[in-house]
Amino acid sequence: MRPAPAAPWAVHYHVEAANLHAHLWRVTMTIVQPAALQTLRLPVWIPGSYMVREFSKHLQHLQCRQSGQDVAATQTDKATWQVACESSQPLQVQYEVYALDNSVRTAWLDTARGFFNATSLCLMAEGATDQPHALDLVRHPGMADWSVATGLPAVDTDTSGFGRYQAARYDELADCPVEMGAFWSGTFTACGVPHRLVVAGALPSFDGARLLRDTQKICETQLRFWHAEGDAQATHLAAKAPFAHYVFLLNAVDDSYGGLEHRNSTALIAARRDLPRLNEAKTTDGYTTLLGLISHEYFHTWNVKRLRPAEFARYDYARENYTELLWFFEGFTSYYDDLLLRRAGLIDDAAYFKLLTKTANQVLQTPGRAVQTVAQASFDAWVKYYRQDENTPNATVSYYTKGALVALCLDLSLRAHRTASLKASTADAVTLDTVMRGLWQRCADGPMAEADLLAVLHEQTGRSWAKEIKAWVHSTAELPLKTLLQAQGLQVHEDPAQMAQRLGLRVAEANGTVTVKAVLRGGAAETAGFAAGDEWLGVDVGARGQGGSWRLNKLDDLALLLGPERRAIALVSRDKRLLRLPLLLPQKVTTWRIGSAGWVVEGWPGV
Repeated sequence: MRPAPAAPWAVHYHVEAANLHAHLWRVTMTIVQPAALQTLRLPVWIPGSYMVREFSKHLQHLQCRQSGQDVAATQTDKATWQVACESSQPLQVQYEVYALDNSVRTAWLDTARGFFNATSLCLMAEGATDQPHALDLVRHPGMADWSVATGLPAVDTDTSGFGRYQAARYDELADCPVEMGAFWSGTFTACGVPHRLVVAGALPSFDGARLLRDTQKICETQLRFWHAEGDAQATHLAAKAPFAHYVFLLNAVDDSYGGLEHRNSTALIAARRDLPRLNEAKTTDGYTTLLGLISHEYFHTWNVKRLRPAEFARYDYARENYTELLWFFEGFTSYYDDLLLRRAGLIDDAAYFKLLTKTANQVLQTPGRAVQTVAQASFDAWVKYYRQDENTPNATVSYYTKGALVALCLDLSLRAHRTASLKASTADAVTLDTVMRGLWQRCADGPMAEADLLAVLHEQTGRSWAKEIKAWVHSTAELPLKTLLQAQGLQVHEDPAQMAQRLGLRVAEANGTVTVKAVLRGGAAETAGFAAGDEWLGVDVGARGQGGSWRLNKLDDLALLLGPERRAIALVSRDKRLLRLPLLLPQKVTTWRIGSAGWVVEGWPGV
């Protein structure tokens, strides 16, 4: 093992690649002044991703030494070890971690790229978690052309970023993921704050300059949103920003999507095809989705990383941390991610309303919205949202999408609100924007409770909004979305639904095969007797099949096969058995399409 480091760090990690081909990191941890019975623990979850993921399953070959002698470590549960040692001498702990999860949550290592969150690699030293930590990143011979990107403060690093970093405490270490590789890198300044964007895995067609420009617009729009107090001309907000610098870590892969927020960085993963391309000016739907992801995770820098639920005031890494407020922290962030793309000029009104329509339909097409409130969905994220199965749409509602619609209802209601108790000029200015800034002034760096939201709403409008929050958040009643949209000059068209929605099905289609993924509660497919996992082979047209028998290669072909007929016999395969299910198509099932009627309330959705 390596010699113990000198103070001022209470805990020091020496991280190196043990074997690139075996995807193994080697960590040497030194606790300068251990306890007589030192407890070591690896987190079981990572903040921002609300599921117990059991990171310790990838930890192996744990060995402890003190004063040159081996010391026994006793495992006491799935992620905890205890070491009896001398408190006057440094304790060294060495182990390996297998890393082949190409996500934003855990760790990865191969010959092209390295990535990790400390929650997957760095054991916690109980009793020292609030003391300074150091992290040494060591270059492997196979990393000759690699660089490092992280939000951690550097202490002594080379020009590529390898070397020593520091964290004030374990929480800061856990909140700064590390990216390594021969990645593309670019920088920009937003309102006086330096930003860095790195992209791993991009194709030669990648237009990095465009991504930098568009990301800069997002960052400037959000910095002004939070700190310019309505002054659209503000250009230098570095003193007000809650971070001195910011890093985007984007991993481009064949097919994936997601992000995880951190205090001064974010880890992102997206499909290569969604990146902007050289000499291509159009904005594809995939690129818009990527910009929305960037906007979402950047907004989290304020909303959940600083403004945070009281239950997250201090993370407990050993178990679930429950809160009913994810509808606010994830849902309101989901409302603003696309809205701020519009205000940044990256999409127009038509594109914004298309995205809003998608969100509304996702909620309206989820029967679980009548079963579980969005506050309950927040609390149950650990076992429902992050552990989805075929019954998920029937049992729960997404706190992302419904939370975004709650934010929309509140914003439109505030913009329409007038009160005689306040000056008209003041009342007119109240929007969800001013409420969010009011919460920032009241609860920056948390904790925040629902009572704080209600207090700021009352302070800014002169009346209580408890009734609305109770109805929209703590009940399963339908949101007054259509009424509010129409009152603000928007049209809500009801178009004929696609076949899957008409039937109440969610399917997967591949190679001419239709497989049922979920059967929605109360739909025609449930009445007919469909079940998740069924392979839909074909149909006999008519109640008795008198219209002929036909192979079904894709679901949308059903309308062509049936023509005006609403009855059919569905032929399905279930566990190798062939079943004939009597199917009746409902006469009318609609889906929403939101559009402007020529006037939209002032200041929304644009600047």
